[in-house]
Amino acid sequence: MRDRTTQNRRHVLLSTLDLVVDDKTSAIAIAVISILLSLIAAAIFLLLMKTNPFEAFEALLKASGFRAKARYSLNQGMLTDFTGFLGILAPMILSALGVIIAMRTGLFNIGISGQMIAAASIATVCIGYSGLPSVLAKPLVIVIGIVVGGALGALVGFLKYRFNINEVVSTIMINYIVNYVAGFFINTYYIDIITRSSLVCTEEARLTIQGRTLFGQQVTFPIGIVLAFASVFIIRFLLNRTTLGYELKAVGLNRDSARYAGIHVGSRMVIAMFISGMFAGLAGVTYYVGHFNTIVPKDLPAMGYDAIAVSLLGNLDPVGSIFASIIITIFQRGSVYMSSVTGVPKEITAVVTGIILVFSACGTYMRAVANKQRDRLLETSIKKQGSC
Repeated sequence: MRDRTTQNRRHVLLSTLDLVVDDKTSAIAIAVISILLSLIAAAIFLLLMKTNPFEAFEALLKASGFRAKARYSLNQGMLTDFTGFLGILAPMILSALGVIIAMRTGLFNIGISGQMIAAASIATVCIGYSGLPSVLAKPLVIVIGIVVGGALGALVGFLKYRFNINEVVSTIMINYIVNYVAGFFINTYYIDIITRSSLVCTEEARLTIQGRTLFGQQVTFPIGIVLAFASVFIIRFLLNRTTLGYELKAVGLNRDSARYAGIHVGSRMVIAMFISGMFAGLAGVTYYVGHFNTIVPKDLPAMGYDAIAVSLLGNLDPVGSIFASIIITIFQRGSVYMSSVTGVPKEITAVVTGIILVFSACGTYMRAVANKQRDRLLETSIKKQGSC
């Protein structure tokens, strides 16, 4: 009986290790392991702060509309919180796609934040205060987001191709340039003296559907969530079903081999950064001209850096970015409510996001350890069978 129990345990352990090692399942398995390890680490932090981790995690879910709060304001409820959650989720997915398309081409677009600010600022100034009807204003905001973000991304790609300027350095510098230039114009011409942020856009230009009541609850539906889900499948099709996608991935795997195969590596890098910037620009307008509808001067959005954690957690897969974005957004969205309910500083969510990033970056190491343990178990099983 004991031998059978031991064999069953060994079989379960081998099956689990196979999930981590196998190419088809390793991405999901490593993501799940990273999240679980991060939650355990977060629970330890919370216990050290003498806080019940289950209450803290439940507060995160309540803030995002996945569980009901104890009380709500008039005409508000779970749907109100959930649509607000979708408003943050949309730009998170879009910005993660921007990181993914660059990384799959062997580039690192750390300028998502600057591209978000640039696209949102120009869209706000050109369309946000124009008074155009919504049938014109909303599409124009989206087009400006795509064009401005794509132009900044293409500039970085061109600098890399023509002058071999490292894209990490150029994007960081452009982040600060864009941030302070946009901040100067907002503070000079478009500042709200009460909130000290930019004047809000007209309802016609805002990328949301407002003033709706669903099941007796007021909801604001973000148009960006439709754009985000559509973009996921467009990028997936581009990478897996088109010649351009094949060439981008080939450049990312080995530039010398891609060049030998006849691929114009330089132009593909420019195109990759252009597409990456496009999605960063879309993230910017859905974030600033959609969910928040205002821009705080000289404040780079942390989402541009959180998108790196999301893309790694999703194993650089467009569909994986949806689930990774949901996890990270729950932490980001619920930090304030969790703090008010449990008394835990909201910065703990940033710590958890950083831990998730660390564990996600250790994916290769996890696979190596799992492969080693799997070989050891198989060797032990073979020896025992031989001795029998």
